[in-house]
Amino acid sequence: MNNRRKFFKSLGLLSATALVGGLHPKNSLAKTKIKWKMVTSWPKNFPGLGAGAETLARYINKLSGGSLEVKVFGANELVPPLGVFDFVSSGGAEMGHSGAYYWKGKTEAAQFFSSVPFGMTAQEMNSWLYYGDGIKLWEEVYENFNLIPRPAGNTGVQMGGWFNKEILSVDDLQGLKMRIPGLGGEVLARAGGSPQQLPLAEVYTALQTGVIDATELVGPYNDLAQSIHSVAKYYYYPGWHEPGSTLETLINKDAWESLPPDLQEMIAVATRAINEDMLSEFTAKNNAALNVLIEEHGVELRAFPEDVISKLREISKGLVKESMQENDLSRRIYSSYMEFLESVENYHRISEQAFLEARADAPTN
Repeated sequence: MNNRRKFFKSLGLLSATALVGGLHPKNSLAKTKIKWKMVTSWPKNFPGLGAGAETLARYINKLSGGSLEVKVFGANELVPPLGVFDFVSSGGAEMGHSGAYYWKGKTEAAQFFSSVPFGMTAQEMNSWLYYGDGIKLWEEVYENFNLIPRPAGNTGVQMGGWFNKEILSVDDLQGLKMRIPGLGGEVLARAGGSPQQLPLAEVYTALQTGVIDATELVGPYNDLAQSIHSVAKYYYYPGWHEPGSTLETLINKDAWESLPPDLQEMIAVATRAINEDMLSEFTAKNNAALNVLIEEHGVELRAFPEDVISKLREISKGLVKESMQENDLSRRIYSSYMEFLESVENYHRISEQAFLEARADAPTN
C-alpha cells in the first residue's frame, strides 16, 4: 500500500512538472539562470504603468522558477523614455515596456496597436488582438525591427485631459498647445491645435511654465500621482483619443529565439496576466482618485461640448483611414481593425451599451 502511494505521488509530481516546464528536453528549469533587462517609458514604480512593468517582471521570475530573471529599469535609468524601441531592437535590453503610438516615426501602422481615436475599448481591443488578426499583424509590423510585440496592460477609457482654460467650443482648440501623442495628436492638429510629444516626467513642468496649455495623461489614478491638479484647473472627459489604450512588451527577437519553448510560453502567459491585471487595477482605483481630485483639490470636472466631440470625430474618421494607406500591410491592418470593430460594435449595441443604458434608467432605492 505504501509503495502504491509513493508511485501515485510521483505521478502527481511529474504532472506538475510537465505543466510548469513542459518536460522539454531543453527544460529551462535545469539550466543556468538567464538574466534580462527590461527598459520602460515610465518613471520608476509609477502607479499603474510603471508598477505594471514591475509586476510583469515578477510574474516571469516566479513562473520560471527563477531560471529567467528580469530586472526593470525606469525611464532615464538606461535610456530616455522614447528610446525604448531602438534600445530593445538593437539588443541593448532584451525587453521593453511602452506604448506603440510612440513609434509613429518608425512606422505609422504601430499606432493601431495602442489606441485609435473613437476606436476600440479595452475589451474590444483584447478580443481583436487575441481572437482576431491583431497580434499576427502586429508581429508583421515589428518584424523588420527585430522585435516581438505582446499586449502587456490596458488603461481602459482614459480622461480627455487637463486644461488651463475651459473648452467651450471648437474655437478654443485653435492654437492650443497640448501634450497628446499618436493619432489623437494628429486629429488635434487638424482641428487647429498644436500637439506636443513629451515624456510623462516632463509634463508637470511644461504645464507649470506655460510651455503647453493642456495635457492628456491617463486617468485619475495615474494623474493624481503626478499632481497635475496643482498646475491645471479643468479636467475634461471623455478620452476620445484613447478609448482603450494597450501597453506593449517589446522583446528582442534574437533574445526570444534563444529561449527554450517553456520560457517563451511563460512570457506569453505573464503578458496576458498583466494585461488583465492592469485594466482591473485602473477600473478599481480610478473613481476613488477622481473623488480625491474633486473633493480635496477642487478640480473642476468638465465634459467636452458636443460640437467639439462632433468635430474631432469627423476629423478622426478621415485621418485614421488616410494614415493607413502607406503600404499593403497598413491597409490590411486598417481593414482588419475596422471590420472587427464593426462586428463587436453591432453586438455591443444590444449587450453592453443596452445594459448600461438600462441600468442608468433603473430606479434606485
